[in-house]
Amino acid sequence: MSKWTMFDGAPRRWWLIALALVPALALTACGSGGAPAATSADGKTTVNLAEAVHNLGYIDLYVAQHEGYFEQQGINLHLSAAGGDSQAFAAVLGGSAQFALGDATLSEISREKGGDGIVLAELVSRAQYFAVSKKISTPFTDPKQFAGLTFVTSPPPNTNNSVLTNSLKQAGLDPTKDVHITTVSPGTEIGPVLAGQADVAVAYEPNVDMAVAQDGAHVLYSWADAIGEFTNTGLQARESYVRANPEVAQKLVNALQMGAQYVYQHPEDAKSVARLEFPNLPPEVVDAAIQRQIDNHIPASTTVVSQQGWNTLMTLGRQLGNCSCDVPFGQIVDNSFAQKAASTMQGQ
Repeated sequence: MSKWTMFDGAPRRWWLIALALVPALALTACGSGGAPAATSADGKTTVNLAEAVHNLGYIDLYVAQHEGYFEQQGINLHLSAAGGDSQAFAAVLGGSAQFALGDATLSEISREKGGDGIVLAELVSRAQYFAVSKKISTPFTDPKQFAGLTFVTSPPPNTNNSVLTNSLKQAGLDPTKDVHITTVSPGTEIGPVLAGQADVAVAYEPNVDMAVAQDGAHVLYSWADAIGEFTNTGLQARESYVRANPEVAQKLVNALQMGAQYVYQHPEDAKSVARLEFPNLPPEVVDAAIQRQIDNHIPASTTVVSQQGWNTLMTLGRQLGNCSCDVPFGQIVDNSFAQKAASTMQGQ
């Protein structure tokens, strides 16, 4: 499958995120940007980390927690799910969290609005979407094979709608004529396919492997493979905080790097951690979902932000009008912490 070279036309949720950032940016001046990090009674540094949502894609983080890597680095980690990308980044801008995990475009947007967001590491390195069908079992090798089929996605501006329409355009197909796209509420995309009302769903984990395990569905196509490197989720902070507390940033990235390495070195242990983090899901579904993510290189294997993956993210943001996306890589991404972690944490 060819790698994507551009993303054109399809809307995305980021214009809503940009609007949501405006009040948060107003808090920047009164936030804790350059304040020194707090130390707890046990001598460890207290770090508040806001994750966008609690999801299987962040397995590197959860492994680092369960393996005690944050404690080893002298960090008492307070993790909270913010309820979305913009909410997580707003927590950083407002000072209630020092770091956020979510859509790395938010740091770019903050810079363009006069803020000081910065990306320190990568946690999810590929798009997390798969084509799932009940009645079709032969995998697609080219989006041209989508012609004539009925697809189910979430409504625009959701990302699974965008990846489908863009792959159709890349293949020279008209999304309004050459296929039929029906939309449903996010997270319910597979339902119409299982009911025989559509051919293919564009879905994500754990829904993908839930359908495979419980309904005999087939996975036909991976957008993680089709798009290639893509800075899906980044560790973000305010630059003023990082400059005032570089040792804290380094320790946090060190722990995440060890988690990323461990996931790929010990996938069965990663599955065990995922089962603990998501006890309401069937264990076999969790195991299959983590394995599929690893096979598709979705969790980051290194925290170093890929230049190619960042360029792909910025191309998407620019073409969808979400940001100017023109801040130089070296000004918006500080890879120094991740590069040091990658070189010093090997084998640990």
